Amino acid sequence: MPLLLLFLLVLSINAQAAGCPTWSSERAHAEVTRLRETVSHWDDHYHRLGESLVPDELYDQSRQRLLNLQACFALHSELDSLASARGPIAHPIRHTGVDKLSNEQAVSHWMAGKTGVWLQPKVDGVAVTLVYRQGRLVQLLSRGDGNQGHDWSRHIEVLEGINRQLPNPLELTLQGELYLRLGDHVQAQNGSVNARATVAGLLARKQLAREKGANIALFVWDWPQGPSDQGERVAQLAALGFPDSQRYSVAINSAGEAAYWRQHWYRSALPFATDGVILRQNTRPSAERWQSNAPYWIAAWKHPFAQALTEVRDVHFRIGRTGRITPVLKLQPVQLDDRLITQVSLGSLARWQALDIRPGDQVAISLAGLTIPRFEQVVLRATERDAVTAPAPDQYSALTCWQVSEGCEEQFIARLTWLSGKQGLAMPGTGPGTWRRLVRGGQVASLADWLALDAERLAQLPGMSDTRAKHLQRSFEAGRARPFAQWISGLGVPIPRNLPLEGDWATFTQRSATEWQALPGIGATRASQLQAFFAAEHVQALAQQLSESGIQGFPATATRMRQ
Repeated sequence: MPLLLLFLLVLSINAQAAGCPTWSSERAHAEVTRLRETVSHWDDHYHRLGESLVPDELYDQSRQRLLNLQACFALHSELDSLASARGPIAHPIRHTGVDKLSNEQAVSHWMAGKTGVWLQPKVDGVAVTLVYRQGRLVQLLSRGDGNQGHDWSRHIEVLEGINRQLPNPLELTLQGELYLRLGDHVQAQNGSVNARATVAGLLARKQLAREKGANIALFVWDWPQGPSDQGERVAQLAALGFPDSQRYSVAINSAGEAAYWRQHWYRSALPFATDGVILRQNTRPSAERWQSNAPYWIAAWKHPFAQALTEVRDVHFRIGRTGRITPVLKLQPVQLDDRLITQVSLGSLARWQALDIRPGDQVAISLAGLTIPRFEQVVLRATERDAVTAPAPDQYSALTCWQVSEGCEEQFIARLTWLSGKQGLAMPGTGPGTWRRLVRGGQVASLADWLALDAERLAQLPGMSDTRAKHLQRSFEAGRARPFAQWISGLGVPIPRNLPLEGDWATFTQRSATEWQALPGIGATRASQLQAFFAAEHVQALAQQLSESGIQGFPATATRMRQ
């Protein structure tokens, strides 16, 4: 018993060090069971029906997550993703698996002691065996479980992108990838476009239309019983009518060269989708000894994911200047291309309500325009659904939170940020962080309080240096001196930008909705918004404060004008 307790203690420590969830045993069992069932469901649809229920890269990440969780909680169970892929026909030469290398350092470690290493793009398609008799393609087998596959020979006649007749009457067996033809496909920009699943779905059909078959081509990545030297193999393959094998094979001597070619093919136009690169060494066992597991002489280094799987840690509701509520998912940090993503916006409260995303859910994230995090989909929901309380849709509006009060800090800071931003007073060094420090330091409770701050008071804030305080004071002085039109824009007055500003604040306060509507570009809705804006109590109080501070366009009688 003491040894068992020691083992469990060590396992717990290792799990925490590896970033394992701090779940109870019951929660861990439930989460692992659900994920295992989901992955098995995806496997069955993909291999048996030719249907991909999730993008390929999300499947790969979900499967890896399942393996990690099983290791975290010692819930080991056989995970045979090819259980439904096994066919009735044995391969003449087994298909090997492939180990995945995570980075350049892992590639360097793998290459250590190896000579004659070659690199090819890892074409994102469907692996097959091709059997030629007297130079004619007579059999096409799916990879299946690596040992046995399904017979796809019925499609040979319509697969015009495959060499069905060799120039010489040879007997040979090839292994390769049937891929979807793509014109000038740049993986870094376009992603996998579900090319693998598309081909799998087509080949699973009983009959394949000729026009569909014309969209499928072949990349031969191995000639198991061919020449022992990779350079000679691809040269002879080219002579047999498989030029891509030579065109996309390069000899390398270092991990740095592997990194160069990986980036080159990731960002270059290719006729197929790729999900990484394959490294091979010349020296390998005879084909008759190959096994379906991953051997020592081949490895893969995959491309960055176009969609990343990550866990929702929290749901935050951001309140904007106009009262718009934007749900933001706080995420377990995840790498996409060269960016570390920690949060993503859902855009609207209605969208979050429809999706019902909770902490613990697994979601897919991509980059829009290669820079902006974008939510793609919920991949798997947590077994325990923690309650999330969202603000009421009518709790905030364009006329709420003009001063600091309970529940108003975020919208108030958004107002300050807009006021001091480029669309308002253009005050350098006054972003959300600065305003939050001033608000929480008790220095700013209304939109005009900063006008009374000097460098001495600013320097009293924790962490505020004298130099920073002086810079901030100069920024405030610049804001004070801005023209009336910039103040109108910064305060968020709903006046169209192209409408000439005639008069001052008192002039605007005196206008009725009818008078506003008579102006060009202002309809009934905007006119009502303007009248309500100038009649709002907090807006009037702010105008009085700006008047007392001597701001241009705010006369001393501003708050005594009729609405």
